[in-house]
Amino acid sequence: MLGFVHVVDDDALFRKAMERRLKQAGYEVATYPSALDLLVNLPTESIPSCILLDVRIPGLDGPALQKRLSELGSTLPIIFLTGYHDIPATVQAIKAGADDFLTKPVVSGDLFRAIEKAFAHHQTLRDLKDKLDSVRARVGRLTPREQEVFELVIGGEPNKQIARAIGCTTRTVKAHRHNVMEKMQVKSLAELVSIAERIGIASATRQMD
Repeated sequence: MLGFVHVVDDDALFRKAMERRLKQAGYEVATYPSALDLLVNLPTESIPSCILLDVRIPGLDGPALQKRLSELGSTLPIIFLTGYHDIPATVQAIKAGADDFLTKPVVSGDLFRAIEKAFAHHQTLRDLKDKLDSVRARVGRLTPREQEVFELVIGGEPNKQIARAIGCTTRTVKAHRHNVMEKMQVKSLAELVSIAERIGIASATRQMD
């Protein structure tokens, strides 16, 4: 299987033709007559996937579905399809994060290139999400006191200041710092700050100061 393509279009004949064309090319395909149908059956993100989305579907239109999926945390790349040469809609969709914008009737070469590009983008996003999930899991393994030290360390506080803040000795702070570095699997303060920023911990700490 090359990947999973989700086709959202209110035109039954177009859905049928697109499904046939994509399956012949080796893709797994699911079709939806409306945005609501896709939202009710939200696609899995465990394999390389993308959404082929008609701009002007009745009800919740393409850009509105794009916005809703973003709010739900979906990382599925979207390729917009339109029967109109609608420049403002194209600009709006691209600015909102659409991977591509194709005009019907879609040439197979353009379609497959856009899909493969979207799959590559999705794989990159999935890899990033896996790394962030791994970092969050490591943070979750810290004790409450280690979590406290972690946040003070990435906020730039020296050991003596941390010791005063949490009411312990500098030696104890050093022991906690060592445990934090071990559990977070980093070898330097710079690395610790970097991964904290990736999951938003450092910025949140600075906002509290």
